[in-house]
Amino acid sequence: MHMADALISPVVGGTLWAATAGLASYAAKKVQSDMDEQKVPLMGVLGAFVFASQMINFTIPGTGSSGHIGGGVLLAILLGPHAAFLTIASILTVQALFFADGGLLALGCNIFNMGFIPCYIAYPFIYKPLVGTTPSQRRIMLGSITAAVVGLQLGAFSVVLETFFSGISALPFSTFVLLMQPIHLAIGLIEGIITAVVIGFIYQEAPQIIQPKAFNQSLGATSIKKVVIVLFILALITGGALSWFASSNPDGLEWSISGTNGEEKLQETDEIHGFFAEIQEKVAFLPDYNFKATSHPTAAEETEATSEAAWPAVDPGTSVAGLVGSVITLILAYFIGKGLQVAAKR
Repeated sequence: MHMADALISPVVGGTLWAATAGLASYAAKKVQSDMDEQKVPLMGVLGAFVFASQMINFTIPGTGSSGHIGGGVLLAILLGPHAAFLTIASILTVQALFFADGGLLALGCNIFNMGFIPCYIAYPFIYKPLVGTTPSQRRIMLGSITAAVVGLQLGAFSVVLETFFSGISALPFSTFVLLMQPIHLAIGLIEGIITAVVIGFIYQEAPQIIQPKAFNQSLGATSIKKVVIVLFILALITGGALSWFASSNPDGLEWSISGTNGEEKLQETDEIHGFFAEIQEKVAFLPDYNFKATSHPTAAEETEATSEAAWPAVDPGTSVAGLVGSVITLILAYFIGKGLQVAAKR
């Protein structure tokens, strides 16, 4: 559900940039005032894990579409909403800057849709009431699935609204909504199950990580070493190898755009869009999670390559992108947390 710049007008993009900057400042102050030292390594490894996991698009049967997890609800459950928001913002920034996944002008929209909604709406108003102060595997499953579905439904509708108010693409509102909501309902169900499995594992290995959130307590002296190591290894395996198994079908947003106007991607037309596109082209050293092409393929060559693509797509470029992106995200999220921790002690 990473929005491209072609969907967003400069006014909408700038407004959401300002809104998410304000949210990031608020989240940073909240984390700084209530910093838990154990959250710092968790921010890093969870950022890496979610980055790698987002590389794996899973097929939505019978649709010709695919989806990937957003990760916002998962992060909020394990880190709390404020640290989670900073972590998902780090992931989306790394993706946009270095991998050209999501537009730079649309970065504020993507952070709002995939960060604010799951962290500040789905988690506190859906997950927490359903799970309560006495978590169980059944409650975690119910809460994870419901929160993921609600978060993605609201996020998908936000995409439609941001596109509609931008007014620069010929996507009829009603048709776009009727395609976006059902496909993201299916994606949300799968994300909810994945979230519940991960949370269930952590609840078995270190239940204190889950339970203190219900009582608004810090992790204190809870040992999270095993969880950190397992998540880091999973991030490397996922980004380095499991990413080969990603579906080649268009994701839910691209599929909806195609179903609305016959094209999966729209073209930027004005100078502002061109400016951001030029920056992204220069900065993104592994665009589309692969090595930069030495020449641009023709439309016919792209079609032929897609039709002949093998599965799994064993590709060293994909592996390098998964490993490098996971490490960059880990470092960025970790040092954001560490910096706030140091600032809090001054």
